[in-house]
Amino acid sequence: MVEEGELTDLARRASKGDDAAAEALLALAYDDLRRIARARLRRGSRDIMLDTSALISEWYLRFARAHQLQLRDRSHFLSHAAAVMRSIIVDYARRNLSGKRGKDAAHIPLSLQIADTVTLGAEEILAVHEALESIARSDPRLARVVEMRYFAGMNEVETAEALELSPRTVRRDWLRARLLLTEALGR
Repeated sequence: MVEEGELTDLARRASKGDDAAAEALLALAYDDLRRIARARLRRGSRDIMLDTSALISEWYLRFARAHQLQLRDRSHFLSHAAAVMRSIIVDYARRNLSGKRGKDAAHIPLSLQIADTVTLGAEEILAVHEALESIARSDPRLARVVEMRYFAGMNEVETAEALELSPRTVRRDWLRARLLLTEALGR
């Protein structure tokens, strides 16, 4: 974990277009970003051909292009990083599934069992994303909790810090969100 004040200062400067601050921010926060990326990718989305380093690189490219972000502090920075990583993972899953569904080419898998296993992770990611979009329309905070827990792999305390909530509130929201997701996903 990095020091709050230094990361906050760099995040503010980077959000105003300071490229040197953006690079320093990446260097300072790299371990936190790597931990978030590794936690999400460890849960079975390997089939989307995205590894920890690639996810962080994609995040940095989007971060560097997004000038004028209003990042207040470390928690807000990590919350933003989680949201961007979610977007990247969903984009990769969509791309992976579109490739699996044809793209006007004849695909012959070596084993039907393997083909079913390969698309399961990407399909799950998209199903969760769509269910989360539905939840966000009625309760945006629940959606943010799921984003932090599912897509960024944060624990209760980290999620509470990022969203400026108590860990107990996060725990209740997580339980409620999981019930809503279970219902939305038909499980």
